[in-house]
Amino acid sequence: MKRTLVSRAGGAIALLAVGSLGLMAARAEQVLPVACKMPVHVKCNVNESGCYNSPGPQITLDGAITLGGLGANLIFQNNLKGTHSALVETWATNIALVPLGSCIVIPKQPVNGGVGGNPHIYMQFLDGKSNVLTEELYLGRCVQGLSLEGDFLNDVIGATTIDTDGCSNHPGPVITMGGQIVLSGLKARIIFRNNVKGTHTAQDCRDVDLIIEGTPVTIPKSPHQGGAGGNPLILLQFLQCDETPIGDLFLLGRCNKI
Repeated sequence: MKRTLVSRAGGAIALLAVGSLGLMAARAEQVLPVACKMPVHVKCNVNESGCYNSPGPQITLDGAITLGGLGANLIFQNNLKGTHSALVETWATNIALVPLGSCIVIPKQPVNGGVGGNPHIYMQFLDGKSNVLTEELYLGRCVQGLSLEGDFLNDVIGATTIDTDGCSNHPGPVITMGGQIVLSGLKARIIFRNNVKGTHTAQDCRDVDLIIEGTPVTIPKSPHQGGAGGNPLILLQFLQCDETPIGDLFLLGRCNKI
């Protein structure tokens, strides 16, 4: 049996205060914070054995979590808009910091149920603080073979580092970005009942970590060349996987000052 659901996890995470021009000046060490809700797709496989055992069956849960990705738009300008320059030349490039479809494997985890006699099995998703994200989903009886898929928004925080080289090069400088993000927690609650919901029902629950709170995802260092020479101004906008902007536009400054 296969079930699919959609839910939103966690509350909003606020970014740093917005500047009066909608720009945020990066700190001197050029470490840029990022916080967003990243789409994740969860696929759980539930395998069972000893369905008629006492005090209950053994359930093995595994699967995979697919990340929605994180991107950035690097923008190179000869001058800021609104200055006395007669012409503001702009060149931009989108880069993938966490590629769409990056995968986290859910390791096999055994769960022993406390209700014997081929119980009915339900599953419910929780966030890392055990707040309920979904209703209970009926998977079937132990002997049937079970699977479940779900889509969530995972609260993500992290930071990227920025390095520059060849600021006066043609066709432009080389920008190297790296860093790390951390994911918020996600759990599956497996519920065993000897009867469907109602009177005279015995039940037992077990929680399993699908994403451990604070799981790190590395943003590998990678170089990107800009298309504007002559020591340009560099700006950066973080993006969702669908290129929706995240937070505010960072003004990094002139290339040779980064």
